[in-house]
Amino acid sequence: MTQYILSIDQGTTSSRAILFTLDGRIHATSQQEFPQHFPASGWVEHDPEDIWRTVRETCDDVLNNGCNDEDDVIAVGITNQRETTVVWDRVTGEAVYPAIVWQDRRTASWCETLKKKSFEPSVNNKTGLLIDPYFSATKIRWILDNVPDARERAERGELAFGTIDTFLLWRLTGGEVHRTDATNASRTMLFNIHDQAWDPELLELFGIPESLLPEVMDSAADFGRIEGNGRLDGISVMGIAGDQQAALFGQTCFETGMAKSTYGTGCFLMLNTGDQALTSEHRLLTTVAYRLNGKPVYALEGSIFIAGAAIQWLRDGLQLIRDACETEPLAEGTPVDHGVYLVPAFTGLGAPYWDPNARGAIFGLTRDTGIKEIVTAGLQSVCYQTKDLQKAMEKDGLRPITLRVDGGMVANNWVLQFLADVMGAQVDRPELVETTALGAAYLAGLQAGVFKSLEELSNMWRCDRSFSPVMTKEERDRLYDGWIKAVSRL
Repeated sequence: MTQYILSIDQGTTSSRAILFTLDGRIHATSQQEFPQHFPASGWVEHDPEDIWRTVRETCDDVLNNGCNDEDDVIAVGITNQRETTVVWDRVTGEAVYPAIVWQDRRTASWCETLKKKSFEPSVNNKTGLLIDPYFSATKIRWILDNVPDARERAERGELAFGTIDTFLLWRLTGGEVHRTDATNASRTMLFNIHDQAWDPELLELFGIPESLLPEVMDSAADFGRIEGNGRLDGISVMGIAGDQQAALFGQTCFETGMAKSTYGTGCFLMLNTGDQALTSEHRLLTTVAYRLNGKPVYALEGSIFIAGAAIQWLRDGLQLIRDACETEPLAEGTPVDHGVYLVPAFTGLGAPYWDPNARGAIFGLTRDTGIKEIVTAGLQSVCYQTKDLQKAMEKDGLRPITLRVDGGMVANNWVLQFLADVMGAQVDRPELVETTALGAAYLAGLQAGVFKSLEELSNMWRCDRSFSPVMTKEERDRLYDGWIKAVSRL
């Protein structure tokens, strides 16, 4: 009999199920993309049933094809796209409105109203977040105010809110469990990260009944037993963390000062600050990195809305490439100083700008500009945005000098070398780049007793390749200055 941990990795554009062996290696994996819906400018929605279907089908796939009947799945871990908001009926389990995705900007004007009324300092002090459409609170309020009878039903206790982890846990347990973990709760703009509790003043500010909210657990905990879901039945969910925190955990960044950057749909740079919830003076976020045994560990985070999504746009929107793997040879044949800057502000700009109204643009086009320059500029935009976050952390006195990277884009060696060059920092790629799913597996394994300590997990981290900067500081500064000028023209 072989033992495994199953990770459910529910992302912005796809759902994955991965079976991990107990030494942290992938045994089997399944992935399905699902549709994105854009009903209005700046709006982004998912059908919750698409999310549930793809999760069920990918789990069935890995269990049926990668796991024999005599094998044992010890526990399930869940990691998820954060902030994406679902409100559903407690009896039927049906969502009352499509899932409003973290990228969605429909509440931007109301966020501006709250900031003009000077609510942001209080919100920031309690949650570590800035008032922005990115987070769940204003999305919940929008649903309650715009779906017929939703507010009245919520007041009567008939509805439940959850980020995607909570929605999946509810469905997996047959509607028996309404819980989340501290990392996901910390991204709602309703959770006091110092008290580790839902905040009554914030609930009143955003007009959200407390009866909507899930119970908040540690990131490694007995979340609930799966029922009514085929071969998953009887297995317990024992680990949950939002995708970026799960990646930090999977990268074993357990010591204060360690940093990771994940390159998926967006890009998220997170730096461990230990038991101190440090407040950024340069518009970074303070968040819960993970919570074990009731003790939170905090992080500073910079959030970029568009990273891999820019390459997806070059592929699907402009049709300049057929596959993302074509970008590396195109970039290798292009000088880094080709003069084109692509600013992918398709859904606004995240940290450190926090401009929900910004929109994408390409600067520096000439008659000589072709596909390879635009594609290369798309790759470089991800690195420049990471540099923005590094600069903000520097100003807060916390410059990361070594960066552990993960996510789909890090298979591109050209991107990682340019990232090391433009940041002037060492970039380390692990052997296993699916660290988001791995982090969820590690959390579930800790709770199940498979792993005994964080030190044991740290010893399991393995480096595939390190990239060191070779670009001169003069060239780095010149290229980055061009990026800053491009952003300023939006």
